[in-house]
Amino acid sequence: MNKEEQIMKDFRDLFNKIMWLDSFKMKISLKNYNPSEIHCIEYIGQNADSNVTKLAEYFYMTRSAISKLTKKLIEKGLIESYQKPDNKKEIYFRLTEQGKAINKVHEKLHEESQERDKAVFEKVSEEQFDIMLSFAEKYNRHLDAEIEKLGVDITSGFMVGIWMQK
Repeated sequence: MNKEEQIMKDFRDLFNKIMWLDSFKMKISLKNYNPSEIHCIEYIGQNADSNVTKLAEYFYMTRSAISKLTKKLIEKGLIESYQKPDNKKEIYFRLTEQGKAINKVHEKLHEESQERDKAVFEKVSEEQFDIMLSFAEKYNRHLDAEIEKLGVDITSGFMVGIWMQK
């Protein structure tokens, strides 16, 4: 295995272990909610005037999928929709009191995860952080360019120039 393959394998392993540990705790503390719902609540709690388009772009999901998700969150009483007086066309979302309570539980789980991993990050130098951040930025730009080459609008699910045939 070359270094590229080893790095990608290690990143997948890290990601999978983090997801497993975090979802294990989440299933106990937030057992009535799935990860998509929790992370949508988190985004809305952190971003004023969240709407379907912003959520779709952030989560790399279609607007249709986000519409279904937000409808479900509204039905559960976790978010509410609103419109601005000067823009009756656009629908925005904000957390309800129940949504804020769920978000607080989720924030506490994040804090516990950070505390769990603190011992590792305390040993990382500023130079090492800078190198890792630089790599992550370069790789993200590369992946963005690859997505753009495909002509995919991730928020609509429509692939520009590609016709889907059954």
